[in-house]
Amino acid sequence: MKEYKYKINGNTYKVAIGDIDDNVAQVEVNGTPYKVELERKEKPVSIVSKPRPAAAPRTESGAKVIAARPAAGGAGNPVNAPLPGVVLSIAVKVGDTVKAADTVAVLEAMKMENAIHAGRDGVVKSINVNAGDSVLEGTPIMVIG
Repeated sequence: MKEYKYKINGNTYKVAIGDIDDNVAQVEVNGTPYKVELERKEKPVSIVSKPRPAAAPRTESGAKVIAARPAAGGAGNPVNAPLPGVVLSIAVKVGDTVKAADTVAVLEAMKMENAIHAGRDGVVKSINVNAGDSVLEGTPIMVIG
């Protein structure tokens, strides 16, 4: 029990607050027990409308399965993941023409969204990952030729 001393209009009161069960508190004022009903405040319910990416699949030993399809053999420059994370979205399709500053994918790492830029002008030759895939640093996300 927590005990407090209050002075109200010159009178001293010794108040002890005991257990609070549901929304009823056991209170003693100058040795007289009371049951005090606390006001219930409804907490607003927050609805998350943006779906979160699924957790990375795991092997039988519990290790994460990291998606990294090999780049299509041939000419082209890979756009690599700058840090490990989860691919949130791919903004281009195979065959799209991109400029160096164009955002081609969004990667979530450490609860932050990171825009991945093409890095060079060209045409998207292949896309090696899907939205929701976990990637390691240096994983080729796509190839631009």
